[in-house]
Order: sequence, then C-alpha cells, then structure tokens
Amino acid sequence: MDENIIKGKWNQIKGEAKKQWGKLTDDDLDVIAGEKDKLVGKLQERYGHTKDAAEREYNDWVRSRD
Repeated sequence: MDENIIKGKWNQIKGEAKKQWGKLTDDDLDVIAGEKDKLVGKLQERYGHTKDAAEREYNDWVRSRD
C-alpha cells in the first residue's frame, strides 16, 4: 500500500495505527493525517527511535497492510 492510499484511507486505518503504536494519542493521529513524515516524526518523539528505525517500523507496518 503506498502513501497516497494511506492518506486517502487514514480515517479508516488510524485505529489500526493506534493498536500498533499505543503511545500515539488521538490528537497525534489527527495531526499525522496519514502523512509518512509526520508519523515517522511522532514515532521518534514518542518511542525515542532513530529516524531510520522509525522509518523501518513504518515500512513494515505498511507492508503488513498489503
């Protein structure tokens, strides 16, 4: 699933993102609005991940949605 599809379906899948990353708040998910860079940034902020680790986690999550 590519980033454009995630943006378009964000309201439908943000609950799954919340299950995956429980430290993200509902406000975080609203601000992220399906944008990869914002999600990666929030993962870095909430979980203390490096940018590379956060991007890997995001990419793994996207692949699992296919």
